Amino acid sequence: MNSSLRSHSVVAAAVLAAGATITWQFMVPGVSSASRAAQPNTSSAQTGAQTASSSYTADLPGSTQWKDTGLDLKPGDSVEITASGKLQYGDAQQSNGPDGLPRGWKDLTRILPVNDSGRGALLARVGDSDAARPFLVGASRRFNSPVAGHLFLGINQMSSDTGSGSYHVEARIVGHAAGDMSVGTSVPGFTRDILDKIPRRNDDNHGNLGDMTNFILIGTEDQVSNVFKQAGWVVVDKTDQDAVLHGLLSSLTKQSYVEMPMSILYLFGRPQDFGFALAEPFEVVYQRHHNRVWKSPYTANGQTVWVGAGTHDIGIERDQRSKNAITHKIDPDIDKERDFVSESLISTGLISAKTYVTPSQPLTEAHTATGGSFHSDGRVVVMQLRNSSTSSSTPQGAAFGALFCSVLEKEHPDAGSWGPCSDFVESPPADRVALGPIPASYRLAIVPGVLSACTGGIPAFKEGQEHLRSSHGITVDLIPAPNRSSADNGKDIAKFLRDAYRKDRHKFILLGYSKGAPDVMEALASDPDAVAAVAAFVTVAGAIGGSPIAELIPAKAQGWLQSTNLMECQGDLNAALHSLRRDVRRDFLAQHPNPGVPVYSVAAYSDRTNTSTILLQTWQIMNGYGPRNDGQLEFTDAIYPGGNDLGGVRADHFAVAMPFETAADGKLQSFANHNHYPRTALLEALLR
Repeated sequence: MNSSLRSHSVVAAAVLAAGATITWQFMVPGVSSASRAAQPNTSSAQTGAQTASSSYTADLPGSTQWKDTGLDLKPGDSVEITASGKLQYGDAQQSNGPDGLPRGWKDLTRILPVNDSGRGALLARVGDSDAARPFLVGASRRFNSPVAGHLFLGINQMSSDTGSGSYHVEARIVGHAAGDMSVGTSVPGFTRDILDKIPRRNDDNHGNLGDMTNFILIGTEDQVSNVFKQAGWVVVDKTDQDAVLHGLLSSLTKQSYVEMPMSILYLFGRPQDFGFALAEPFEVVYQRHHNRVWKSPYTANGQTVWVGAGTHDIGIERDQRSKNAITHKIDPDIDKERDFVSESLISTGLISAKTYVTPSQPLTEAHTATGGSFHSDGRVVVMQLRNSSTSSSTPQGAAFGALFCSVLEKEHPDAGSWGPCSDFVESPPADRVALGPIPASYRLAIVPGVLSACTGGIPAFKEGQEHLRSSHGITVDLIPAPNRSSADNGKDIAKFLRDAYRKDRHKFILLGYSKGAPDVMEALASDPDAVAAVAAFVTVAGAIGGSPIAELIPAKAQGWLQSTNLMECQGDLNAALHSLRRDVRRDFLAQHPNPGVPVYSVAAYSDRTNTSTILLQTWQIMNGYGPRNDGQLEFTDAIYPGGNDLGGVRADHFAVAMPFETAADGKLQSFANHNHYPRTALLEALLR
């Protein structure tokens, strides 16, 4: 049996042995027709008005597959969609609105267009190609169109399982792109000479030639991982052990598991750096789009060249290297997969240029390492990556990076010597800024996270608070945040703000770290008088969109606290963790999209080399959801939607704010073995 297929069997057996009461129907052949029925069907799309319009209003019946609104979007157009109404599914005990039903165990056996959203949720997509990926709208959403195309609306359901009722939907174009979002046809710095240096094919561990390298990306590692994520691709598990863990976690969160491992292939003498897949649940064993990506030793215009090999699994066949083994059968017309990868990535708006290059000796026909034949016109598609919204190369992120580095290097507020600023903040520019005195027009209030109730002697930003008071004369308050729900903490925060503002009319800059961010969000949503006391709201590794960790291991947290001698924690830890669930936080954002004050967000992210032992297990779990995480949160869940994105800092979730390295408890110090970070410079830069 091929190693990839063997992995599927190992995962299924291990998860079932772990006691998961799940029906993994995607292990059973013969369901492809149902999966295909769930795919967006352009032939069944009902064509709307063809005249140019900036708004659309209609009732969307529960039987809708995809509805063409007739809104003709240009890249960068800002679109606002609101929806109301109810659907009722025959087997559901309750009706649902546009946000959909809460996910249940039966959702593991449903093939939904958006795997991690509720059944019956309102969806949208731009364009009608196979590569146009649907995304969640819910009751309301504002977004910028990444590409040109008509706006389509749909419902997150199987074609054979529709709800009765309808949604009343209003969509309108509310703004246009300020800059050029078009895709160019010339990739600067990339030549056929570079392409000729790249092997035409990868190989397996026995040296057998395998798939053709048929696409190239130019940009940073973060840009590569982000563009695939934004296009709906998932990072494939690398080992059977990772697959067992991730499959179980997906089951616990009632999501179908689509990240089954793929076999290792080699290019430049190395295994693939990334493996990405795009698959429908239940068919992942037999049918999926997948590709492998390698970092090459070459650059174009000073940027890294990444080489990819994409194929489309369409079934299984006999492995011609062994009469007793089976393997995946790929679509022999591999140019279709090359173009599918290209179209799906372009649909994100994160590709600035695309061109086709033919090597001096094009490969047109060959066989894979397992004996399957394929053919091609020999061309390779080359794509230049555009700076993404989750990168600090955005104007606000670059400005904040320059400010952070200026504080760290010119003022030296953190004791000791530090390496280059790029070790601590994402992609800082070379420019530095002048640092004048900090005006005392505002005061700072910090709302910490869950551990604030457990580490009274180690408050968040401890050194930074003292520095701002002693060196800059800033009034700094630490608002207590007991272990209880964010709604309860929000009431106390609102009272603190009201009472303090009555006595002193200096407004607050309010900083929420970790769970402190949703605590502040609840306070601002509950009390207009509290809003009046706040000049700005800053989030640092804030759990704005929630965390999968809060959904998966609330009971494990109690044991973790015990192992780290933090059992003096007071309050209701379960209530605190419930407030951090992604469904809870996203429901809150849908109901309260505008906090009433300017919001600024900094997200943290780490890798295995700078994640403390205390967070390594959760970092590995989070890595299954996305490579940019801090061990507790995904990068995008730490950025306030529609707020000011100040980019990313290179630290794990604790290092960015909690000075565990100063703890008297040697055990805690050993667990937090990558806690060294210039937190004081970060706090001052945020205040500035």
